[in-house]
Amino acid sequence: MHEQLITYIEERLERPLGDDDISCIKEAFVIRKLRRHQYLLQQGDVCNWAGFIVKGALRLYSVDETGRENVLGLMIENWWAGDRESFLNGTPSPYSIDALEPTEILLVNKEAHLAKLRDRPFMKELIRILTERQAIQLLRRVHTTKTMTAEQRLADLENTYPEFLQTLPAAAAGILSGYDKGNFQPGQGQLDSSGQHAKTLT
Repeated sequence: MHEQLITYIEERLERPLGDDDISCIKEAFVIRKLRRHQYLLQQGDVCNWAGFIVKGALRLYSVDETGRENVLGLMIENWWAGDRESFLNGTPSPYSIDALEPTEILLVNKEAHLAKLRDRPFMKELIRILTERQAIQLLRRVHTTKTMTAEQRLADLENTYPEFLQTLPAAAAGILSGYDKGNFQPGQGQLDSSGQHAKTLT
């Protein structure tokens, strides 16, 4: 399973990793399997890990004081999962993450990251690349939310991330692009134009 993460990193760095770096990755990342609906992170807990999804799909959401769930992001194979602010600052997370389907994820805890990965050149370069992409995605998200209808956001999602509609149930893709969770029917155009187009770091 580590080979999938190693390939992911090498594709983004556009060069192969050295044997020492590969050994470090295999030592630092451990596999965890989640059942459908099983929590990876619960709201109020500190996120002490970063995760790379090998197989399956996760949902990131918060629950407000009325008990309503607000879905903020969906994550699929070859995407990262976690709460970066909670991870870096050691603060309780306002989010929960659970599995939409049986999921396998490679996790690195904060102690292993600090001791084995953070100062390695390949990890510094990877974090820089992913941070740049995240900034671009955030600006794009604001733009699509302000300028597109929910139907247009779904089309944009399909064009930008076709793997979502190949991997996730239609209703889940609808949540992500702004369809109303309760009203969405696959193949029909019942829209809630107040929804947001949420994406996570890849």
